[in-house]
Amino acid sequence: MTTWRQEYILALQARDRSEQAQKPLYDAYTRLADRAATADAQARAIAQAEPNPTQPSKGAPPKTPAQTSSNAESLAQIRADLSEAQRSRDTLQSRLQDISSGLQKSKSQSAIDKKRLDELASEKATLTLRVRDRDEELRGKAKLLEDIHDETVSLTLQLNMAENQVQRLKKENEELVERWMARMGEEANAMNEASKFT
Repeated sequence: MTTWRQEYILALQARDRSEQAQKPLYDAYTRLADRAATADAQARAIAQAEPNPTQPSKGAPPKTPAQTSSNAESLAQIRADLSEAQRSRDTLQSRLQDISSGLQKSKSQSAIDKKRLDELASEKATLTLRVRDRDEELRGKAKLLEDIHDETVSLTLQLNMAENQVQRLKKENEELVERWMARMGEEANAMNEASKFT
């Protein structure tokens, strides 16, 4: 049976495994945020470096159409990258929210399961104690039954011996009565014979 400390360590290990499984997602989101920040900084730098067409800068040579076109293309590319990064960020954010929600549900389910496990462990301990008590009770009853059986056997032997003795005494008594009756008969015959001669 696991202790609460072992269960706590197992829960921490499960959390660490879950976080390690989501690490690539966190790393991708971090890289995307860095790209977005870099692209935003580059766009601001280009926007600040681009002169206002209505107010030409003093002392700076006018830009050629090729340079202006190149800057515009760079700015458009950066804006496209920024837009793509923002879309990827939104996708990752949505996925992160789903995973966070799933993780929260898993934690709630884990808490419910832990409570149920605690209840089952308590019930198991109670049932184990009851089974142990019942085993002791059964052992006591088995011992009592064995003692009763032994006593019954002993009493049966004593009863058989008593019955044998009763039969023996009865037989002896019958023999004594027969002998007495025979003697009495002999004495009666003798008295009758004696009375004939008087």
